[in-house]
Amino acid sequence: MAASDVRLYFRLQRAAHLMKKAADRALLEAAGLTTAQAAVLIVAGSVDRPTQRAVATALGLNESAVTAMAGRLIALDYLERTRCPADRRAWLLRPTETGRRALDRIAAPFGRINRRIDDALGAEGVHALAAALARLTKGFDDA
Repeated sequence: MAASDVRLYFRLQRAAHLMKKAADRALLEAAGLTTAQAAVLIVAGSVDRPTQRAVATALGLNESAVTAMAGRLIALDYLERTRCPADRRAWLLRPTETGRRALDRIAAPFGRINRRIDDALGAEGVHALAAALARLTKGFDDA
């Protein structure tokens, strides 16, 4: 059976959209963050040298998108941007104290979202979907 026979692209888009809406609602309520903002904050707080470029690369985004997102997070006092001492052309992004508290508050909503996925797919389904998504990602890595 072909992907078009089951409208797989549409199904992936619909599932992603519904999951994102649910996660955005939960994160906005818990910490005043969208999933996109949370992703930038999470990566900035978890990589060794969190330059804007490193955050963009980790998230598969254009650097300009991270620059705009960082600006919004800085305005909200979730993130700080400083010059990288090793490369004065680069900016480092780090969560502020407010940002670290927000990261703590989003753990529970993300846990609930992941439990909904577990409930819908079961353990075998989770592993199968993760493997299938990894193959899809690799198959479209040149896009």
